[in-house]
Amino acid sequence: MAALLQTEHLVKHFGGLSATDDVSFSLDEGEVHCLIGPNGAGKSTLFRLILGLYPPSGGRILYAGRDITALRPFERIRLGISVKFQVPGIFAALSVRQNLRIALQHHLAAHDLGGEVDRLLDFLALREAQALAAGELSHGQKQWLEIGMAVALKPRLLLLDEPTAGMSPEETHATGALIGRLNADGMTVLAVEHDMAFVRQVAHRVTVLHLGRIFAQGSIDDITSDEAVAAIYLGDVAQGEAEHGEAAHG
Repeated sequence: MAALLQTEHLVKHFGGLSATDDVSFSLDEGEVHCLIGPNGAGKSTLFRLILGLYPPSGGRILYAGRDITALRPFERIRLGISVKFQVPGIFAALSVRQNLRIALQHHLAAHDLGGEVDRLLDFLALREAQALAAGELSHGQKQWLEIGMAVALKPRLLLLDEPTAGMSPEETHATGALIGRLNADGMTVLAVEHDMAFVRQVAHRVTVLHLGRIFAQGSIDDITSDEAVAAIYLGDVAQGEAEHGEAAHG
């Protein structure tokens, strides 16, 4: 399987701090890949380097075989990269339908807009909420709406920054199912995520970052069975999930 995205010896310094330190990473075409790690591990910095929001201090970034290290964010988006940030960037005062129209309006002919908006509403399970102001949606629905806006143009690569933050377990599972459907349609996905239930549900491979470096890579089973990974990260998460499960069933 060919790599769609690669970083080669990627470094980012902030003063004397190496937030990303010699990261060589690859994302295969058609893969769902999750980046995990404790706070301060460098996940968000790597994400922003890939998007072009930070210039690297060293190394380079390749997308579909092309060096995009010097490209600005909008130029990367034109190449087929889309992003959904942790905090929804929806237009709260406009309806759900209007939000989706805005995402599409400069890219489709007027007579095609309605049908594509309808398709997205059904895909996102937001058909019944289409006339509501986006600000009236539940937290999970707001996240789904922004995912819909991010995938409206059918990007080749979707970047997700903690897509399930603040969601209930039910919303988290529904989000995982949505990501699975996007991937089944051919979309490659890279997600920064903390929720290990979501990671287990969607990820083909997992990369663990620690202190700005790649600490471990593999399947979710490889990662969860790695005692060194558990020592820095997963033990606390697993304990939290166990306590959450006990509370839910108690």
